[in-house]
Amino acid sequence: MSDFAHRIINWQKQHGRHDLPWQNTRNPYAIWVSEIMLQQTQVSAVIDYYQRFMTRFPTIQTLAAAEQEEVMQYWSGLGYYSRARYLHHAAQTIVDEFNGEFPQDFIAIQSLSGIGRSTAAAIAAFAFHQVHTILDGNVKRVLARHFAIEGWPSSPKIEKAMWLLAESLLPKTDMVAYTQGLMDLGATLCTRSKPKCSTCPLNTTCLAYAQQRVHLLPTPKPKKISPQKYTTMLILQRGQEVMLEKRPSKGIWGGLWSLPEIDMQSIATELAQTRFGLTVEAQEPLPLLQHAFTHFKLEILPQPLEVVSKLSQTSIPNTIWLSIEDAIGAAIPTPVRKILISLRNA
Repeated sequence: MSDFAHRIINWQKQHGRHDLPWQNTRNPYAIWVSEIMLQQTQVSAVIDYYQRFMTRFPTIQTLAAAEQEEVMQYWSGLGYYSRARYLHHAAQTIVDEFNGEFPQDFIAIQSLSGIGRSTAAAIAAFAFHQVHTILDGNVKRVLARHFAIEGWPSSPKIEKAMWLLAESLLPKTDMVAYTQGLMDLGATLCTRSKPKCSTCPLNTTCLAYAQQRVHLLPTPKPKKISPQKYTTMLILQRGQEVMLEKRPSKGIWGGLWSLPEIDMQSIATELAQTRFGLTVEAQEPLPLLQHAFTHFKLEILPQPLEVVSKLSQTSIPNTIWLSIEDAIGAAIPTPVRKILISLRNA
């Protein structure tokens, strides 16, 4: 066993996290759900979502049998909604192709929707005690600092080198403690800012610490200016109800219910008539709302519209009328929930 792995394992057993809801189990389903939720999301934000999700969908079979809209509702607010769609699809694949049993073969695990090499390694280590390395953002940061690796860790060349390095450090035993220890170290001590180097079990061999370069590593992603986009969201109100519109299954907020959108130049009252067959009276717009995505920023103008009359009795496809309270609890994007809450509290 490498000295690196030995120190990680000993530290995790004494000082690591041991009481998270998805720990102390070898149930691959429970571990899988937690790993998907933890992708690009902090532990503190995941815990409540995980517990609600597992209460409603306690098994692969219950998740596979559920309607996607309900799965999205339980994911609503957690972000990166493609994760929920992949999770649901993978559950159906396990039922259809693996007799409802989560596969143990490492390649088979990676064949499931939404599971990459690092996530598969975490599931294999925690559920089946297999020897495979993880390489998420936290682990990249630990390796970059300990071995003073220059270059942005997610660039193909650096990432390939890190995979090889991570594999060379693997222990043959204690995979659960080692894998959890890597995660815990990056999340609690070797943090992006204000790392706690004085209490790190690797501080005597960490090159960045010895060279006083911890604040410089890992090398940041090359800066790219995020495009600014704009939209107007229509708050169509009929008495105490608001209209929600189903978004396309692909793209931003795919499959969620949302407020109808128009570009900033369109006239809201005219669009309400031509698109939805509604005569409306425009109210004072609500304050602008800023929302950041990974690749762009979105400025939202919420425009309340009071429905005066409906031109046709035919139903409008892919729309639903809900009370504000029910709409807040539906499968909707976070900024839409913020708008509806401000409307309810006004």
